[in-house]
Amino acid sequence: MTAFQRAVGRYAPAVPVPNPGRTWPDRRITAAPRWLSTDLRDGNQSLLNPMDPQRKREMFDLLIRMGYREIEVGFPVASRDDHDFLRQLIEQDLIPDDVRISVLVQARDDLIRRTVESLAGAPSATIHLYNATSPLFRRMVFGMDRGQCKELAVRGTRLMLRYAERTLADCDLGFQYSSELFNDTELDFSLEVCEAVMDVWQPGPDRPIVLNFPTTVERATPNVFADQIEWMHTRLSRREHICLSVHPHNDRGTGVAAAEMAVLAGAQRIEGCLFGNGERAGNVDLVTLGLNLFSQGIDPGVDFSDVNGARQVVERCTELPVHPRHPYGGDLVHTAFSGSHQDAIKKGFDEQKRTAARTGVPADEGRWEIPYLPVDPRDIGRTYETVVRINAQSGKGGVAYVINTRLGLNLPRELQIDFAALVQAEADAEGGEIGPDRLTELFTREYLARQSPSAPLPAPAPTVLHIDGAGFAIGAHAHDLERLKRDLAGCRIDLRSVHHLASGPAGPAGVTVYAELQADGRTRWGVGIDPDVRRAGLAAVQAAAARAPAARSSDGCAGVMGVR
Repeated sequence: MTAFQRAVGRYAPAVPVPNPGRTWPDRRITAAPRWLSTDLRDGNQSLLNPMDPQRKREMFDLLIRMGYREIEVGFPVASRDDHDFLRQLIEQDLIPDDVRISVLVQARDDLIRRTVESLAGAPSATIHLYNATSPLFRRMVFGMDRGQCKELAVRGTRLMLRYAERTLADCDLGFQYSSELFNDTELDFSLEVCEAVMDVWQPGPDRPIVLNFPTTVERATPNVFADQIEWMHTRLSRREHICLSVHPHNDRGTGVAAAEMAVLAGAQRIEGCLFGNGERAGNVDLVTLGLNLFSQGIDPGVDFSDVNGARQVVERCTELPVHPRHPYGGDLVHTAFSGSHQDAIKKGFDEQKRTAARTGVPADEGRWEIPYLPVDPRDIGRTYETVVRINAQSGKGGVAYVINTRLGLNLPRELQIDFAALVQAEADAEGGEIGPDRLTELFTREYLARQSPSAPLPAPAPTVLHIDGAGFAIGAHAHDLERLKRDLAGCRIDLRSVHHLASGPAGPAGVTVYAELQADGRTRWGVGIDPDVRRAGLAAVQAAAARAPAARSSDGCAGVMGVR
């Protein structure tokens, strides 16, 4: 047995909550909860280099633009920077009328007094009072029993009211109480403390209260937390005047699941940070939660139309990178490298275009049903160009998707396979990713650039191309035609055309012809694009022949035809 295996016995399993009448597993989330961003408080205090006033202002402005209307702006008695930033917001009238700021304070007399004073002049604000209630903290940290712990919360509430009457008479004052380490606290004691606090605050129709239940350190599976929330939700008195709030952390990596299950169990508000910043493994991620709702057809009440821009601000303000695989916002989460994934995505987009053409409903307004992509990247400010990225693991669907995006060409399947093999060899030789610019350059060089420049055709010569069942007499300068006939000796050529409806990235309105030249046991492709179908066909044949001379045959040219 290893030391790690022996250490397993040191850890106690989570105790399930007796809740035989639980109803939350059968519920659905049908509307967004209230959101509180704690980026400027909980998120900031966890940073190696806490935000300076300039970065705080940038983060605050981002939250406002995105639509967050409850923002915890700091712990004003914890640092001079927090205090000064709060005063800047108030004195410079930087808080929009529909935004409520919140400040945190421990249940201690001098801290409460100074916190209330720091809010002087604020039009509306919430004071967030907390104390730790878990048996571990009562015994190990504070050395107090249950009665003393409850009295600390009750006395803190009384003091807050007393100081607020003197200082914040003109403020629309809200009150929030948190029993820190709620998830580790006996449920009956949590209920007892919350009821005692409400007895002081006296919530009513015009005097609501926020009761906040943090998973300060996540220790149990999300269903246990949901049972704890439902237990409180069904037993609290004055429930209609309570906003039941949760503050999940992510120590077990299940903070998002815990928050969603808590909403099913009766929670009405969620506190968290953009992209999950916060102590240890972070607070619950507000971006993931909001876009999870969006992906289910529910308006999150927050604007995520520029996730890239939000991420850049968060990275700049926190000086922490967002992981490239982070849900919705990471650099790679809308990207497919696997060939089978790329192929499925391309087919999904092709079907979307056909549906739009058939129904008349624009693709960006129709129902989103694309393999491997839970949301349309364009809806959150991403681009399709980055959805499929190419490396040695990529297949025909991926390269075809990029060429379609860049050049507007729908490559025949066999040409997709041909080009994918070429790209894979290039990726193996170079290593790493082949970007869309490089991929487009490679395709153009191999299949397009070998053709002759577009020019008026001379009088028709005996050579005939059959495209889509129709024969076209083509002409060329005598030496070009003789060389082409020589190069094509012993070959079979199949030509296929795709008609462009309008000018696009591949060129002017006209016809694209794909030439499949078969000789010496190999297939070579060429592409011709021209408004004139004859020139397009000739260019495609010339490009295919130029990639490698065909084998000679005494039979001569087997035929410049073949329609699929």
